[in-house]
Amino acid sequence: MKSICVFCGSSMGAKPAYRDAAVATGEAIARSGRRLVYGGARVGLMGAVADGALAAGGEVIGVLPIALQEKELAHTGLTELHVVKSMHERKAMMADLSGGFIALPGGAGTLEELFEVWTWGQLGYHRKPCGFLNVDGFYDGLLAFLDLQRDEAFVKPEMRDMVLVASEAAKLIELFEGYTPPATPKWIERSET
Repeated sequence: MKSICVFCGSSMGAKPAYRDAAVATGEAIARSGRRLVYGGARVGLMGAVADGALAAGGEVIGVLPIALQEKELAHTGLTELHVVKSMHERKAMMADLSGGFIALPGGAGTLEELFEVWTWGQLGYHRKPCGFLNVDGFYDGLLAFLDLQRDEAFVKPEMRDMVLVASEAAKLIELFEGYTPPATPKWIERSET
């Protein structure tokens, strides 16, 4: 795992703890000797995670759709910035460049990005770890819902357990290092329906 992708908000959110966690995540990725891959902006938590990694001497690769280049204000101090044509191309490139995926606090886009790579892992398209950095309990409600999906037999326990959770970036990276993807296929037999 040479690179870790971070999905997060393009705003700072309501609590200073979110910004602090973004900076600490960038620093932790850099200190682990890995590159940060992220959405390429200099605003919100996106800018904070990049700045954290850069300040710790890390390499940072941004991937930004041309339509968002002005709205999200492209970060000009990155190791590499890829400007792509679409959100689909952005997500595909970020996935290709990354060995694992962290979701910091964010909105619908953050969730969509993490859920997509988690789904790809369930389908066997990759064997990379995915996780939530649960800052100040931000993801508690969502994690309870994911447990409900498992309990109501919409998600196999092995697939639910693919999503790792920690409240500190260094701990989540440690969990990533020990990650073993499930051997159980996602598919169910007709007799199980």
